[in-house]
Amino acid sequence: MLIFVEVILPVFLIFVSGFILQRVFLLDIKPISTLAVYLLLPFLVFETFYTEPLDMNFFYIALTSVLIMAVLIGAGVVLCRLLHYDKSETNAFLLSTVFPNSGNYGIPIVLFAFGRQGVAYAMPLMICHAILMGVIGIYIAANGRGGVKVSLKTVLKQPMNYAMIAAVILQQLHISIPGNFLKSIELVGNTAIPVVMIILGMQLANVTVKQINWGQIGLASVLRLIISPLIALAVCLMLPVGPLLRNVIVVMAAMPSAANTTLYAIQFNARPQFVSSCTLITTLLSVVTLTVLLNFV
Repeated sequence: MLIFVEVILPVFLIFVSGFILQRVFLLDIKPISTLAVYLLLPFLVFETFYTEPLDMNFFYIALTSVLIMAVLIGAGVVLCRLLHYDKSETNAFLLSTVFPNSGNYGIPIVLFAFGRQGVAYAMPLMICHAILMGVIGIYIAANGRGGVKVSLKTVLKQPMNYAMIAAVILQQLHISIPGNFLKSIELVGNTAIPVVMIILGMQLANVTVKQINWGQIGLASVLRLIISPLIALAVCLMLPVGPLLRNVIVVMAAMPSAANTTLYAIQFNARPQFVSSCTLITTLLSVVTLTVLLNFV
């Protein structure tokens, strides 16, 4: 109960505020999302990679992200074949189970649960997830047809990647940024987390749930919210990662379905209704699953 009150509830109240805002005013989410993706998050990413020293932890973050995704894809494909899903059902199922909502949801939870040091690990995790989702996620959604070209364009359009590269170069060359300039970067970056949380609430307000296949969504929810963190834990135990990094990786792997997968499903007609329903249902169920998980990490 203490974990719920101190970590989960404050985060969900911000989601709810975005949800209510969207229900009342029916705002256009795209310009707000553009502000977050192309301005606020790059500032936060730059600050994180400029101030945090690079070490082997960053290598393990990238490695675990790829390994967890690969195992989830393998498990998802096997399940879909056993259940005789067609290609479109399989693609939608993979979109809903492989990619966690590490940006809108994971970063705030890690901040409330583990503090700023946890966020220093969660930020590169979020970037790895964004790159993998921008490449593999689009490839899955596009059913392998023309997905590679679109995927590369999507990754190259992400300003977070360039902010990360610039920050790492400045840090490795020991180039100091004047104090007031760094404070300005921090000021803009600090607004990123609450804004992306509100955006998620607004996105959920636009989800319409119709003709839910509870069997498929239930299976996707179990894989996304329960099996995924267990896979993450198993992967971390095979690598020499510290307790805090292990906990952050496991918690980030337990996030609900990524909101951006709905956009990919709509763009490539990969059963967007199913994918959006999974995003909503797993987000609601995560109140319980994350509360339980955070009591053990």
